[in-house]
Amino acid sequence: MTIAYLGLGSNLGNRARNLSGARRRLRQKGARLLRQSRVIETEPWGVAEQPRFLNQVIEVDWQGTPRQLLKAAKEVEVEGGRKPTARWGPRVIDVDILLFGDARIQQRGLAIPHPRIGDRDFVRESLAELGVKPAGRW
Repeated sequence: MTIAYLGLGSNLGNRARNLSGARRRLRQKGARLLRQSRVIETEPWGVAEQPRFLNQVIEVDWQGTPRQLLKAAKEVEVEGGRKPTARWGPRVIDVDILLFGDARIQQRGLAIPHPRIGDRDFVRESLAELGVKPAGRW
């Protein structure tokens, strides 16, 4: 069992339903949802000319590897209707691995802790709401 924190975001379509669908699909893929932060509306990050996001952080119990969780997250995005767009562009659903236990991973396509935790106030606030403190983690 590994406790992982995932960031969810949506700024296209029914944003609240997109987040709910992502949580449901993650559970179907084996993530046991333990806790979730409140959903907050945020300004776009990276590319300003797009709709506002709904964001949330969830805490899950995951039985597999970080790479398996990444695969599940990407499947959830595709199943939720995400299409390839410009980097940081609009998206139906985004699922990011923020933290995976105490793991520190730098591999092609997988960086844990998420490299932009420190740049995104809404992520840090949502993690703090769940009782996760930086303590040099990122």
